[in-house]
Amino acid sequence: MQSGLYVSLSSQMALEKRLTTIADNMANVNTTGFRATEVKFDEMVAATRNKLNTKVAFVSQGNDYLNQGNGELQHTGNMLDFAVKGDAWFALDTPAGQVLTRDGRFTIKDTGELVSIRGYPVLDAGGAPIQLNTTGGEPAVGTDGIIYQGGRQIGSLGLFEADISKGYLRYENSGIMTTDQARAVVDRFNVGVEQGYLENSNVNAMREITQLIEVNRAFESVSSLMRDSEDSFKEAVQTLGGSR
Repeated sequence: MQSGLYVSLSSQMALEKRLTTIADNMANVNTTGFRATEVKFDEMVAATRNKLNTKVAFVSQGNDYLNQGNGELQHTGNMLDFAVKGDAWFALDTPAGQVLTRDGRFTIKDTGELVSIRGYPVLDAGGAPIQLNTTGGEPAVGTDGIIYQGGRQIGSLGLFEADISKGYLRYENSGIMTTDQARAVVDRFNVGVEQGYLENSNVNAMREITQLIEVNRAFESVSSLMRDSEDSFKEAVQTLGGSR
């Protein structure tokens, strides 16, 4: 009976984590370049059996992973807005180190440095900050990321890739810091840059709402089961104790 309570408790912990990720996804449904968080749960079988000699299986707390689906591209017409086509990321130089992001809302500082909307320098393929000519007019960027001003090539937007499955941490500007070292994308025909576009969040609001309802129902069901188990346990104790 106690095993049932422990299993129910592990289920509630897993459901609580899923609720947290759903809430975070819904809060970022309109965040440029945001990629939704998903959770994978595994079955964990206890090393010991219960009194009925039956294996007891628990639910793990779950492992986070990013939904790698691309968000819809939105045309803005702003020459300093950029979207990544394919499975790659822009890179920013932040106080915490190099951060990958799909948020391409960039601006030019008075010094000519290309920065993110939060003021972090945007990096080229070599990992160096991109410097533009403040008097050279609006930059033109090809699908390969090459930057031109006044008909002259002056730099390139770096596109990077990393194995996110090895671990990551969220950062502002829709960014992530990966455990795996990010590498510049080279000679990938299916990866590129779209100037004048931004990538919307890839959160599917209707799907998240549906999952929210399902998780809430599951949580209520488990809570009801735990209350019934506790009541049965109390009755058994009272009966065996001779109080009835």
